[in-house]
Formats: sequence, C-alpha cells, structure tokens
Amino acid sequence: MKKINIAIVGLGFGAEFIPIYQKHPNANLMAICQRSEAKLNEIGDNFKIEKKYTSYDELLKDSEVDAIHINTPIPNHGEQSIKALMAGKHVACTVPMATTVDECKQIVELVKETGLTYMMMETVVYAREFLFMKELFDNGDLGKIQFLKASHQQDMDGWPNYWPGLPPMYYATHCVGPVLALTRDQAEYVSCFGSGTIREELIKEYNSPFAVETTHIKFKNSDLSAQVYRSLFDVARQYRESFEVYGSKKSVEWPLIEGKPLVVHTAKKPEPEIPEEIDCPDFAKLLPNEIQSFTTQGVYDTEDNTHLSFTQGAGHGGSHPHLVHEFLSALITNKQPYPNANQSANITCVGILAHESALMGGKLIRLPEFTFTE
Repeated sequence: MKKINIAIVGLGFGAEFIPIYQKHPNANLMAICQRSEAKLNEIGDNFKIEKKYTSYDELLKDSEVDAIHINTPIPNHGEQSIKALMAGKHVACTVPMATTVDECKQIVELVKETGLTYMMMETVVYAREFLFMKELFDNGDLGKIQFLKASHQQDMDGWPNYWPGLPPMYYATHCVGPVLALTRDQAEYVSCFGSGTIREELIKEYNSPFAVETTHIKFKNSDLSAQVYRSLFDVARQYRESFEVYGSKKSVEWPLIEGKPLVVHTAKKPEPEIPEEIDCPDFAKLLPNEIQSFTTQGVYDTEDNTHLSFTQGAGHGGSHPHLVHEFLSALITNKQPYPNANQSANITCVGILAHESALMGGKLIRLPEFTFTE
C-alpha cells in the first residue's frame, strides 16, 4: 500500500493532525516543524517522531518529505505554501490560502507549472453538518437550490499577534467555503457592506472600522447567489459557524444556539409540520476504519488541556480526519482534492475582495480569472 511521507508545520492546532496521519493507512508522518525547540521536542517525544525541525527552510531541503501540511499563523500561509511548492512538495494548508490576491495567484501558477497538488484545509466543508446537507443535495432531496447563506461570528478579544482589528472578511473561508462547496460552484463577483464600528484602538491596526461585514456572492454560470456575514470584535454573539441551504423541496437551517439540532423544512406539508429538528449524523463511515474515531475526539481531550477548536467550534464538526483523507486520497489517486488550488483561491479571494468592496461602499468586484476552473 502506497504511503505518502508527510511533514506537519506548526504544532498548536497542527498537533491535532499528528495521530490522524500516524494511523492513516496511506501516510507516514516522518517530520514535524516548530520554532520553539522545547515544544518541538515535547511533542516529538510524545508521539515518537524522530525528525524535528526548528527551521522551515531546512525542512524543505529534506528530500524524503513528499508533502507539507501547514498550520502556522495566517500571515505565513501564502509565503510558506509558495516556498514548499518551489521546493517540490505537495501542500495542504490551513485556512485561508493567503492574505493577498497576488499570493493566491502565485500558488495557482506554481501548481500549474509543477503539477504538484495543493489543498486548502477548510474544515466546514468536511464538517458533519455540511456532509449531511451535501448528501441531501447529491440525492436530490433538496430539489432545486434557490439560495445559500452562511456566517462566522467569533469574539477575538484577547487573541494575540495579528488578530486585533482584523477586518472580518479577511478570514471568511469558513462561511464562503460551504456556500460554494455544496454545488461545487465558483464566485464570479462580490459586493460587501460594512456595518457598525469597532473600538478606536482596534481600527488603527488595519485602518478598518467595521464590526460586521456582509457579502453577497454571485455565482459564475449560475442563477444562484449567496449571502455571508462575519464579525470578530464588539458584537455580542456566541461562536457560530453556520450554513443554511434553501431548496425547492427541502431547506436546512442552522440552530441559533450551538449544540441544538438542525432544522429541516419540507415543502407542501401542513404549516405546523413543515419544520423538523434533526440530530445530525456523524459521517465517520466515509473514512478508513483506522481514523474513524477522530471525528468525535481530538488530541487535546482532557478538561484542562483542550484546543480552542474544541472549546470554540465544537471540534470543527469532526472534519479533521476527513481533511487528511481527502488530501492523501488525492495524492494516491493523482486526482484533484476539494478544494484544489483554483477553488481555494476563489474561496479566499472572495473575502479579500469583499473587504475592498466594503471600503468602497459596496462596489461590485469581479473575481480574477485565475480563480476560475473550467
């Protein structure tokens, strides 16, 4: 059975993926990379990983490594993905793909030139709730899709480094991803409005005043559009990554409170019977037996040592093993993962350009040609 030699870069959130790769039948987790040598050695010893790098550039020189899984801070994603592709490595990168349109373009061009594989590891499009709606869509149960809606709201006060004052749409993949992924469509153009005002000390960081940004997305070669909204500071709201789909036969709405059931609306029933609360099933059945357990538990599974993706975000809907399996399957079968480089660029550039639109009062902005696939 073919195995892919994997290296994980960034061991905060990234450590969540170590045991998944170690147990996946097509992976050989051979190296980890972290700037802090103490943390690197602690995790390396805990998981019995011999190759440990404090230098990303040195890791990229390792000829035995086939693929890099990047889990570093957002500002590093574009540069590190570009470096890895130039070094001949396949790339899986946590969201977003990059923070500029130009970096997204460079990644797409490198993938085309080298034939290497790139996948943005967007958790929401592999979360159990999304997979439930995707199954309904693929089976025809939703009927004709008429509209899609998603949100990502989170209180980022107290988060370090680049987070204070970050424009909401700069990190919009968790709400843009699912509205495009359900029908595998692409965004053609966007219009975004800012609303409200964050505190003065936050505004100066990015020269962005908006408490909330709301974007309309027009789909390419489709009659569909979607609405997404995002907030990070000075908005009273429990953490929420929501996705809703409205079809001619059935619609599915996200609960208002985390942990409550999804609501499925069925057309043409008597009015009181239209809505039905549904406990979303898990989709571990789609995975190899060896990694199925990781849809419901993570590495950080003790009360005093829980990663933020579990205290905020409910463990990303059990998506982590699905992401690993999608990436490895693409490398083994030489097929494109979802989202591939073009699709990742389309999803990411929606957010970057939406913020530009908000600064210009909602001006329509077209997505660049390189983000489209035939």
